[in-house]
Amino acid sequence: MKLLTANRLNDGRVIYLGEADAVVETIAAARPLDAEAAETALILAQSRPAVFVNPYLIEVEGRAPAGRDRRKARIRSAGPTVGHSLDHARNEIA
Repeated sequence: MKLLTANRLNDGRVIYLGEADAVVETIAAARPLDAEAAETALILAQSRPAVFVNPYLIEVEGRAPAGRDRRKARIRSAGPTVGHSLDHARNEIA
């Protein structure tokens, strides 16, 4: 199975394609896709550049990323990583 993921144009957040082609923010809410549905979903997302930036498909087992890109997909699904480093930098300046 696969999931479709991308970044949202207006804020850069990681997003997924959910049920009824809705945009969702968590991997748990993403809609699992078989091979045929995944290709159709990718075409749909590519046709919506005002929402989906650089959409692509990831392999999953259940809702857990699998395949060669699993590490990147797990990091992305956990949420932004930059926020913590920015807090640290602000404390260093103060």
